Amino acid sequence: MKNLLKYLVVGCAALMFNGGAGAAEKGTADEAVAMVKKAGEFLKKNGKEKAFAEFNNPKGQFIHKDLYIFAFGANGDGVELANGANIKLVGKNVKEMKDADGKYLIKDILALGTAAEGKGWVDYKWPNPVTGQIDGKRTYVERVDDVIIGCGVYK
Repeated sequence: MKNLLKYLVVGCAALMFNGGAGAAEKGTADEAVAMVKKAGEFLKKNGKEKAFAEFNNPKGQFIHKDLYIFAFGANGDGVELANGANIKLVGKNVKEMKDADGKYLIKDILALGTAAEGKGWVDYKWPNPVTGQIDGKRTYVERVDDVIIGCGVYK
């Protein structure tokens, strides 16, 4: 029963977190970093309101292959400010979200984004919407002013 509940929670989270990112072609780590940097420049140039609207646009410039941008405030509260894969997560506190192994991936993302350097990679396991399997995922995050921007790739 415990395993069934675990898989149900992970499966529902996968649908919530990756709902729009079902592209067959895999993005690369370099493409994820480039997309985060592009999103950071867009944020600086256009402000939060316009940037978050574009990050959330499923047909916008921040959706490519299976890559998409997400954003959190650098205050560390865990409230999702943008998610190109699933608009339903925007405005929700997902700080307690766990990966398939029980790792608190959002806490790790926030810790990295709020650290002195404010950028780097977080590794975790996540259901791949293309294969239906639990795969390794690697997410690049970078703090831009008071926003943490991220983009992940499946290994």
